[in-house]
Amino acid sequence: MKQQLPLQAAPPRRTAAPLNRWPARLDLTQSLTGLALALFMWGHMAFVSTILISRDAMWTVSRFFEGTFFFGRPIPGLVSLVVAVIFALFIVHAALALRKFPINWRQWREMREHTRALKHDDTSLWGWQVVTGYALFFLAPAHLFVMMSRPDRIGPFESADRMWSDHYWPLYLLLLFVVELHGGIGLYRLAVKWGWFQGTDPIAARKRLKTLKWALTAFFLALGLATLVAYVRIGIEHAPLAGQPYVPSHLSNPGVAR
Repeated sequence: MKQQLPLQAAPPRRTAAPLNRWPARLDLTQSLTGLALALFMWGHMAFVSTILISRDAMWTVSRFFEGTFFFGRPIPGLVSLVVAVIFALFIVHAALALRKFPINWRQWREMREHTRALKHDDTSLWGWQVVTGYALFFLAPAHLFVMMSRPDRIGPFESADRMWSDHYWPLYLLLLFVVELHGGIGLYRLAVKWGWFQGTDPIAARKRLKTLKWALTAFFLALGLATLVAYVRIGIEHAPLAGQPYVPSHLSNPGVAR
């Protein structure tokens, strides 16, 4: 007669750990806020560069965003509202980006050594994005606060006076390079990360995207420098009358047809 083995209890069934979706949600939010800020950056550059067309063109764009052509009078608070929204997006994006930044000297050293060892363009671009991101923490809030607190000082003379008479041009010069590099790299990395424009050959698509990224960066840097020089020249000419607002030709000469 065979001896029966004692029955053993079945091992407890393992249950899968609950899936934490928050890292993905935060990453998506970081991507969306970065995309919104980069697109706004390009639009902002297009608006301020109208000074290269004429002073009247820049005045028209400024009054448009103040609602002059809709309400019959300028409402600078509308500009403050838009800037406040951009400021909020900037804070959210910066807070989320900090999750991936080196936070001490040891991590900075490891990132530098890792970048040098790999010698990979995309890794180097990420390093530059970190550096420019840190610079933006200090440069961008200064500009945004001025625009939010003094929205009435936007115009051909008003902006030029801020550049030259108020000595803001060094800030804007630094901000131009930092923003264009950070935004351009960010858009490129977003396209690679989410597979935009990938097609059937990801490697070739990445090369095309990188070429497009540097072409756009060069274009906006050239446009930004030309715009900055134009405002500085106007600021130097207008320095004796600094603070006097600009009056467009059709208002200063009512007899001239608009």
